[in-house]
Amino acid sequence: MQIDLIETFLDLMETRSFNRTAERLNITQSTVSHRVKALEAQFNRKLFTRNKGGTAPTASGLRFLDHAKALQHQWHEATRAVENAGTYERSMRLGIQHDLAEAFAGKWLSAVRTDLPTTSIYMEADYSNQMNRDLAAGDLDLAILYTPHYLPDLHYERIGDMTYTLVATTVKTVAELQPETYIQAVYSPAFDRAHRLALPQLSSAPLASGQNIAITGLLKTLAGAAYVTRATAMKLADEGTAFPIEDAPLIQQAIYAATSIRTRHAHQHRRIIAVMQDLLGKQE
Repeated sequence: MQIDLIETFLDLMETRSFNRTAERLNITQSTVSHRVKALEAQFNRKLFTRNKGGTAPTASGLRFLDHAKALQHQWHEATRAVENAGTYERSMRLGIQHDLAEAFAGKWLSAVRTDLPTTSIYMEADYSNQMNRDLAAGDLDLAILYTPHYLPDLHYERIGDMTYTLVATTVKTVAELQPETYIQAVYSPAFDRAHRLALPQLSSAPLASGQNIAITGLLKTLAGAAYVTRATAMKLADEGTAFPIEDAPLIQQAIYAATSIRTRHAHQHRRIIAVMQDLLGKQE
């Protein structure tokens, strides 16, 4: 398989520009053209048309798109399987939402290693948008995330929730909160919508972040108020740094497990998801 031809085709489907694809892949425009022509020669069909208006896929190009994505995914899986061959029977690349990594990464991987001792694990913390892209490209095998994109080749299932609590360093009620000292949490589009419905008067704060650990640092440095995870709220209260606003609503963030449709029933995937689901169910 000439994976460079497939990856050039997929990038060109995104950019619709030979110049832009050349820049993104760090190759020359003539190389892009050569690779496209090589693919077209194999199919004996034009995959793109080029004119003054730009580059557009033909009907054949559009029909090939899903197959190209599947080929890219299979290539990444095969490459990792061969490169990581050794004492472990399998390898897994896992993604996890930043806030979930902060709360659960250690316990999660410890339990996974116990359950799957012959599987080598690589884990990285990231945001949902990037993990969805990495799953679709085959760069991740499984991800625990906040925002599913429901892409055609991916399977999503809701496995739990993360509870966020509003805390403040000085005031005690929602009525006392001031927008100018409020740190707006934007953990996901769904969280942002829930926040705007619950506290519309605080939805235009001058400072915002999408990561619990960053917001915690801002609270300690600048003071004010913000939504943090329930575990962080308890820790801040124990430290005497910030305290829950008792009349503020809790905001629940849904958590999803995402995998390829082809591997959603695989034993190792089910065990890894089950471990996280169990941890989420044991939250205080």
